[in-house]
Amino acid sequence: MSAKAAKVSKSYEIDMCNGAILPKLLRFAVPLMCSSMLQLLFNAADVIVVGRFAGDNSLAAVGSNSSLIALLTNLFLGLSIGANILAAKHYGAKDDDGLSKTVHTAMLLGLCSGLILTVVGVAGARQILVWMQCPANVLDLAALYLRIYFAGMAATMLYNFGAALLRAVGDTQRPLFYLFFAGIVNVILNLFFVIVMKMDVAGVALATVISQCISAALVIRCLVKEQGAIHLDLHSLRFHKVKLRQILQVGLPAGVQGILFSLSNVVIQASINGFGETVMAGNSAASNIENFIYVALNAFYQANVSFTSQNMGAGNYRRIWQILARVELCVLVLGLALGGVTYLFGPQLLSLYSPSPAVIQAGLVRLKIVAVTYVLCGFMDSCVGTLRGIGYSVLPMVVTLVGACVLRLVWISLLFQNPAYHTVDVIYWSYPVSWVVTASVHFLCIAITMRKLKRHLGLA
Repeated sequence: MSAKAAKVSKSYEIDMCNGAILPKLLRFAVPLMCSSMLQLLFNAADVIVVGRFAGDNSLAAVGSNSSLIALLTNLFLGLSIGANILAAKHYGAKDDDGLSKTVHTAMLLGLCSGLILTVVGVAGARQILVWMQCPANVLDLAALYLRIYFAGMAATMLYNFGAALLRAVGDTQRPLFYLFFAGIVNVILNLFFVIVMKMDVAGVALATVISQCISAALVIRCLVKEQGAIHLDLHSLRFHKVKLRQILQVGLPAGVQGILFSLSNVVIQASINGFGETVMAGNSAASNIENFIYVALNAFYQANVSFTSQNMGAGNYRRIWQILARVELCVLVLGLALGGVTYLFGPQLLSLYSPSPAVIQAGLVRLKIVAVTYVLCGFMDSCVGTLRGIGYSVLPMVVTLVGACVLRLVWISLLFQNPAYHTVDVIYWSYPVSWVVTASVHFLCIAITMRKLKRHLGLA
């Protein structure tokens, strides 16, 4: 790579260990937020197109798959978090050899993860949907969408692992550019396959797979052309035993935590399915809108993970509390703003997904409970980011298991089954209640672990 190219590449990196935190935090999180929203547009475009041009059954078939897709993919996405944390620590410690081995181990792990998901998703789609009590008139469409979607899972995982490595050095801008281009292709293909080719849910699934392949190819090309320790040499892809173990130590608990959250959401989705197609469609539309709030707040969680990991690697332990304080402030402002906008413009936003008044009304029930309180989820995730960044991954997994997942399952199995509380509103209230409980315990865990760290290092 030329000196000029190396200089351009270096301009994307962020020094997380020195200087003012908030401006750098925003420089990191805002492109990541936009990237995540563009990624969401892959699914939102699917839902909007089928809702407007293929009908409510197709809308329910696509939308009801979101919790199942999350359940099957979260374990491997957790591994990408492990790769991000390990790479950030090596980068902060100026350990080029460790960073290079992490890059090559992580990308091969991403490829293997995607292939495993393809086999599981394609072979087991219909049976898993049956276990979720998917209605018979939606089952065939939902299974078809899921099989095609998972056929492209290798590309999805390669993009996520590659983007996680770029985030480790502070580069969140180029993944945004790649997703922007792939997102435009996705929307164009959605309209073509559904309106012109009449392919229904198969068309939107195929459009998503093609766009994911484009974004994966671009991020791989970026890493191959990089200079220095983050450079990817495709001929050097192999599992470095120590790095693989370190990625798994952090990533597996993160992935299991994601699975636990998704498992509780699958149980909730199965309970919602019992209220019929209209409520299913309204819930799908509302949950798609809420996902935009989630990824906006989650960008600061991911920023917290990278900033905390780099400062741990560099030995800047006192800076960790300062990072968390600024992350939580950003989450508070953004969460309240987005929740308020969603509440005020709920009918207009839901009408983008379906023109049906009954579906819009069903979606509003969820938005007014879950979307407005999503800031609580942001607080919870930000605390998890600090714990993972300082090296604790099993602890937040256990807290999440008890505070969120078990609580939601108990809520559904006891309170919701009571005839007096057997309403969809009661299902939705399980979200904010579990967020408050889990966030409170996570914050207490941070205080205890940081006190132990200071005592161990003899810091004031």
